[in-house]
Amino acid sequence: MAQWATVLNTPCSVVITFYMNSIAGAWRLMMLTGAGTGLVFLLRWYWWRINAWSEISAMLSAFVVSVALQAVGGFDKDKPLDFAYIMLITVAITTVVWLAVTYLTKPESNESLVRLYRKTHPSLSGWRAIAKLAPDVPVTGAAGHDLLDWFFGCVLIYGALFGVGKIIFHQTGLGLLWLAAAAIGAVVIYWDLSRRGWSSIGK
Repeated sequence: MAQWATVLNTPCSVVITFYMNSIAGAWRLMMLTGAGTGLVFLLRWYWWRINAWSEISAMLSAFVVSVALQAVGGFDKDKPLDFAYIMLITVAITTVVWLAVTYLTKPESNESLVRLYRKTHPSLSGWRAIAKLAPDVPVTGAAGHDLLDWFFGCVLIYGALFGVGKIIFHQTGLGLLWLAAAAIGAVVIYWDLSRRGWSSIGK
């Protein structure tokens, strides 16, 4: 299904891109239609109760609410104040929706949750109930370490994106600085995960 979804997504992306007037417009569209979904995707690794319906409802809700606010509510995403209102309202409604769906739907089976816990070692803080079912799995998740890896993950991603972009536009020196920052992010993440024993996960 994921492969078919990717195939179907390609022509849709081509059509949407055809009507885009600027890269900034594309970024605004992505931010609005995905507003409120970041929290559920992040909490997936800190709260075992979140399931597939939580994520699906968040994505659908964000899309529907952001489009409705513009088509019916009269908000203009190209106006900074309207854009801020759309973001805030969409995030608020999306959060309420996916939380409600999470509690109204059944959790994943213990077998699936234990299998995921063994494979990915999510943070113990919200997975304690599942961790008790797999006492042989070493505890590696810690909020402080996760925040460290998250921060340098952002450095890695944005450093690589901006670095390549600057080099493409012939700003080589600045581009190399961004790429150096990305490399530092990668090294720190590798160092932290290695010392926490993550290299053995999945083996």
